[in-house]
Amino acid sequence: MKETILQHIGIFFRGMAMGAADVVPGVSGGTIAFITGIYEKLLNSIRSFDLELLRVLQKEGIAAAWRRVNGTFLLALFSGILVSILSLAKVLEHLMENEAVLLWSFFFGLIIASVIYIGRTITEWRPTAIAALVFGAGLAYTITLFSPAEGPDAVWFLFLSGCIAICAMILPGISGSFILLLLGSYKHILSAVNDRDIVSLLAFVAGCGIGLLSFSHVLSWMFRNYRNTTLALLTGFMIGSLNKVWPWKHTLTTMIDRHGVEVPVLQENVLPAAFTSLTGEAHQLPIAIGLMLLGGILVLALERLGSGAKATT
Repeated sequence: MKETILQHIGIFFRGMAMGAADVVPGVSGGTIAFITGIYEKLLNSIRSFDLELLRVLQKEGIAAAWRRVNGTFLLALFSGILVSILSLAKVLEHLMENEAVLLWSFFFGLIIASVIYIGRTITEWRPTAIAALVFGAGLAYTITLFSPAEGPDAVWFLFLSGCIAICAMILPGISGSFILLLLGSYKHILSAVNDRDIVSLLAFVAGCGIGLLSFSHVLSWMFRNYRNTTLALLTGFMIGSLNKVWPWKHTLTTMIDRHGVEVPVLQENVLPAAFTSLTGEAHQLPIAIGLMLLGGILVLALERLGSGAKATT
C-alpha cells in the first residue's frame, strides 16, 4: 500500500511537469510524459473511455469501470497538471515577458536531450522510419514559421481551440500552447486561468476532452502497429520544434492586440552576439548555456524516474 501511494505521488509530480511544459509555447507535455515512461499508459487509459466502458459501468458497477480506465492513475496525473497550470501560469507569463532568453534556453536543452532519448528507443532505422523522421521535422519546422493570429474569445472558438490544441499537447515535440498561439487563443486561455474565468475554461476543457478521446485512439493504433515509425515521427516533431524555442530572437514586426499590448508577429533566430547588437539586450550566454545543461540533466532525471516506473508496473 505504501509503495502504491508513493507511485501515485510520483505520477502527480509527472503531471506537474507536464502542466508546466504545456503552458509554454514551444514545449509539449507529451514530451515529458514520454521520457518519464507513462506515455503509452496514458494513451491506453484515455482510450478506455469507450462504449465498452458504459457496458462495464452498467453490469459491474463504478469500481470495475474505475479500474478499467486506470482512474487513480489519471486522477493523480491530471491533478498534477491542473495544480501546475494554476500555480505556474503567472510565473511563466512573467518569465516569458522579462526573461525570455533564459526560459527558452532551459527548454531548448530539455528538448535536445529528449530528442536523443526518444531517438535511442527506435530499435530499427528502416527507410519508413527515416522518412517519418524527415517528415515530422519538416512539418514541425513549418508550423513554427507561421505567424500568431488574434482569434476571437467566443466560447465556441475556445471549445474548437481546445479540440485542436490537445492533439498537439499529447504529441511529443508539437506544442499545444504554440497551436493556441497560432489560433489566437493563447492569451485568452492564459487570462482565463489567471482571472478564474470559469465559463471560458469549461469551454476549453470540454474541447480538450473531445479531442483527447478521439486522438488517443489514433496514437494507440500507431504505436501498436507501427511503433518504430511512430517513434521516428515524434522524434522528428521535436527536432523541428527547436526552431521555435531557440533563445535568441530578433522581432521584425509587431502588432497591438485587442488588449492594447504590443506583441511580436514575425521573429528571426539570431546568434547571441547579433542578438545584443540588434536588440541592445544582454545575450546572457553563460547563464543560458548553464540552463540548457540543466534542462538536459532534468531529462536524465526524468528518464531514471521513468525507468523506475516501468520496473514497478
